[in-house]
Amino acid sequence: MDVTPEPQGCAEVCVKVTLNVNGLNSPIKRHRLVSWIKKTNPTICCLQETHLIGKDIHRLKVKGWEKIYHAHGPRKQAGVAILISNKIDFKTKLIKRDKEGHYILLKGTIHQQDITIINIYAPNNGAATFIKQILLKFKNQIDHNTIIMGDFNTPLSPLDRSSKQKLNKETIELNITINNLDLTDIYRIYQPSSNGYTFFSTQVQSSAPHKNKGIVLCPSTPKK
Repeated sequence: MDVTPEPQGCAEVCVKVTLNVNGLNSPIKRHRLVSWIKKTNPTICCLQETHLIGKDIHRLKVKGWEKIYHAHGPRKQAGVAILISNKIDFKTKLIKRDKEGHYILLKGTIHQQDITIINIYAPNNGAATFIKQILLKFKNQIDHNTIIMGDFNTPLSPLDRSSKQKLNKETIELNITINNLDLTDIYRIYQPSSNGYTFFSTQVQSSAPHKNKGIVLCPSTPKK
């Protein structure tokens, strides 16, 4: 889970959170999510790994959150969702969904201010290359009112993992793409040297048991 303040250049009117829920087919997990959303009280919530297929997306309901946008595949895996609170006057302009449920792009307005939200759940294998392809696919949609959130399944910086392992070629290329699109990791603006992690694994085969997988990207250049 990542709750991140935003610098000038993002849509400032909202509090946005991102969370990997690791499946929402269980009524208990959906109830816990609803309780967490009410406690956290954001205005926009991006979820990854909902594991909901088409016939089940109606099961995700949150009182006071009537606008819920899903992208899902044919199987109970992956799946992303963007939830928008009734507290804000959001009007939809464009939705682009991945048929496998790995990303969703949502464009609209909040109180007549443009906003673009991209929610990504990268696959475990080839995550950096996948994210780079998505960013390039939507580069014409990315502007100073864009926020990109999600579970990238890859660290963007050596600080995002507890081991001394260097970044691989694919991640370096992803960072180049992020820089070329004038995007920045918001967490690193406020915590430039912190070893903070949003994911923990104790698997023996993991070379880096701590990974910062939850990412929030916004444009680096302030809007004029």
